[in-house]
Amino acid sequence: MLTSGAVAIDTPAQVTEGEPLVDNLAARIRARVLRGEIAVGSRLRQERLAAEFGVSRTPIREALRKLQADGVVELQPHRGAIVRGATAREIRDAYEVRAELEGLAAELATTRIDDAQLEELHGAQRLFGSSIATLVAAGVGGGGSDDANGEWTRANDQFHRVIQEAAGNDRLARIVLDLHAAFPRGLTWSALRGSSRLLEQNVEEHHAILEAIERRDATAARRAMVSHVRHAGELIANHFELGSRDSEAK
Repeated sequence: MLTSGAVAIDTPAQVTEGEPLVDNLAARIRARVLRGEIAVGSRLRQERLAAEFGVSRTPIREALRKLQADGVVELQPHRGAIVRGATAREIRDAYEVRAELEGLAAELATTRIDDAQLEELHGAQRLFGSSIATLVAAGVGGGGSDDANGEWTRANDQFHRVIQEAAGNDRLARIVLDLHAAFPRGLTWSALRGSSRLLEQNVEEHHAILEAIERRDATAARRAMVSHVRHAGELIANHFELGSRDSEAK
């Protein structure tokens, strides 16, 4: 875990193609704060961030302003950006809202999803299974965790993206996207990666959602999705609280 002081973020190669640059930068900094990799109280230097991301100071400055508006950092005169971090309560509140929105998307998808989209959901399920096999083969937390992370993240993004596309509600999709910018889905992996049991449970939750959608059972699909997202939010909040306690102890 990083301690107070100027911190390293991500390399330029990690910037996601197609995503607005400022949003991308803000999301990556925010994710590292929420994962506990950047300690609360750390100072973020614009010059260093610009050099590490391979961008000018302008998008870095705008990303930090965006994070200030969201309460992640505080811009202080002559000190720059000081990491404030989210609270566990803020994480739980955000996931409560997201659970209802994604639950609605799953409900709508039951009557609007097509065969190609269903096959994409099955593909995501296969990738989930592969990620667990990779992690277990290497030992939880072992050398294969990066590969498992990549597989699980692709599967998770694909699964939720397809359901939102199948829902066919652009306004709903935009609101969910805003929530993801604040609390990226990848945060779930940080809370799951240390436990094959939790990973298997996560896959089972996705499977229950898929089964309900295939049955065209709107009530069950919504209920399964709400439960799944709320559970993810609780895992992330607990993980964040644990990381905060460890940081304070150090």
